[in-house]
Amino acid sequence: MMKLDVDEATFPLGESRSFSFVVAPESIGLEEDAGLFRGEIYVDGSVMNTGSSLRTTGTIRTRRCFVCDRCLAEGERELTLDFSEDYAKTPGETDETASYDGTAIILDDLVRDTLLVAEPLRELCKSDCKGLCPVCGQNLNEGACDCDSFVPDPRLAALESLLQND
Repeated sequence: MMKLDVDEATFPLGESRSFSFVVAPESIGLEEDAGLFRGEIYVDGSVMNTGSSLRTTGTIRTRRCFVCDRCLAEGERELTLDFSEDYAKTPGETDETASYDGTAIILDDLVRDTLLVAEPLRELCKSDCKGLCPVCGQNLNEGACDCDSFVPDPRLAALESLLQND
């Protein structure tokens, strides 16, 4: 659990405190997605008492595993994400701030949500990935195959039948 001690009696207005955590994906509720992350998750940042809220800012670093959507090759990427969140001192102060209990802020939900929102819709091993041959399944990044790459447009099949009737 990533817990920041922000008791109002010991955290004066305008003060900023740094924090650093190293956690496993399972410890912040990413059990189902634990295979996506290689190693630990590093969280560094600071919390500042602004008077009306506590502002947390920082960076999340981890390594993420993926399977390329074109060629199905496995890969791994360094993932660095920035986050910022305001925690209201009084519940319901504004809709844009999260509340805390007055003594501590738990960052687990913020870190987990930041990682899940950053999931790409499509992941490629490289920007010019050639994918797989639709006939034999050869990974075209590793080399060309001898398959006929011509794939007729099914919308033109009726026109092709006219040529065959001659």
